[in-house]
Amino acid sequence: MAQYQAFTLTICDAIAHVQINRPEKLNAMNAPFWAEIIEIFHALDEDDAVRVVVLSGAGQHFSAGIDLMLLASVASELGQDVGRNARLLRRKILSMQASFNAVDHCRKPVLAAIQGYCIGGAIDLIAACDMRYAAADAQFSIKEVDMGMAADVGTLQRLPRIIGDGILRELAYTGRSVDAAEAQAIGLVNRVWPSHGELLEGVMAIAAQIAGKSPIAVAGTKRMLGYMRDHRVDDGLEYVATWNAAMLQSTDLRVAVAAGMSKQTARFDD
Repeated sequence: MAQYQAFTLTICDAIAHVQINRPEKLNAMNAPFWAEIIEIFHALDEDDAVRVVVLSGAGQHFSAGIDLMLLASVASELGQDVGRNARLLRRKILSMQASFNAVDHCRKPVLAAIQGYCIGGAIDLIAACDMRYAAADAQFSIKEVDMGMAADVGTLQRLPRIIGDGILRELAYTGRSVDAAEAQAIGLVNRVWPSHGELLEGVMAIAAQIAGKSPIAVAGTKRMLGYMRDHRVDDGLEYVATWNAAMLQSTDLRVAVAAGMSKQTARFDD
């Protein structure tokens, strides 16, 4: 298994645990982070033995967002010509967007387990996940406005479909902090656990439930939900009909029906 500078990766019982591993830096997102997350999620997407991904942060905090040293290094590359600076910055932003697109586009469900700080770029990251869960001490903030910029790596594009337009505008315009209880109330997180240990245990239990389902059915469900973010209902119905014309021929359907009739636990091939 590959070694990473910004992450640890373990795979057990069809669940991949991707952990941001810079606790001494509050899991701030440095240069290796942005490259490695693409490599990791592309590999997990291609690995049929992996059915679910859990994303967490080592230590007391999920992530304090983009590493300020990375921002300083980008600033040092700027010259005197406005046009060339704009070209450079656009490339950098698109490259960073690709990192979280890799999470969003992964065929496997991605569950975020969040404790402590989840700030700035970390909000962009969890917005690209399928579900979000929190410990009671979690703190969320769209901090870009306090840095004099608009969030540009996915928060403003993905969160309106998660928490709604009005509350997102409030959080994005003010940069105020949201605790775990409010995060659950507005739909940013699905569930809150009292402690970090209970959080990870609970999220792993949910991941295990998903891992026990047909991987063909889960992947198809994720594809349909993603498709509906950008299409009309009738487009979605047409798409799922075409999709299932092939997928309903999978042996998983017969396995699931037989298990249900015999009241046994279904076992699906990768």
